[in-house]
Amino acid sequence: MNRKRIYSVLVENRSGVLCKVAGLFSRRCFNIDSLAVGETDDPDVSCMTIVSNGDDRTIEQIEKQLNKKLDVIKVKTFDESKSICRELMLVKIKYNKNNRREIMEVCEIMQAKIVDMSKHFMMIQICDTPERIKLLLNMFQSISIVEVARTGTLALMKCMENDD
Repeated sequence: MNRKRIYSVLVENRSGVLCKVAGLFSRRCFNIDSLAVGETDDPDVSCMTIVSNGDDRTIEQIEKQLNKKLDVIKVKTFDESKSICRELMLVKIKYNKNNRREIMEVCEIMQAKIVDMSKHFMMIQICDTPERIKLLLNMFQSISIVEVARTGTLALMKCMENDD
């Protein structure tokens, strides 16, 4: 049975590390559903959030292989149910006077924000769960989507009272 898994990988912040990690997935035919990389509070360390899926054996292999990489400082894996996941999306749509109100209502319901606008185009921003991002895209399918940019999933473990 395939399961989705989120890997939070702390790596040394230097050139070539992303290529090495992506190569690990490629060589072993593991799929990357989402990949987001950014510097942490320490400029020498980056956090890679990788979403992948597979059976139990595949998930275990991915974690083992990541831990073997010299540039990898720490690997944490977690399920979506035990984490807070967010994704950022900007979507540019073409609108007209007939659907303008509907678009604004959808944005209000989905807690999306219109961040730019011209006579015929709107740019909408949403920061939400990957599922709600997909939902918003589906709601705009009947409207003319011009361009989409998505960050990929970012995730942290939920706060627990025994985290200390």
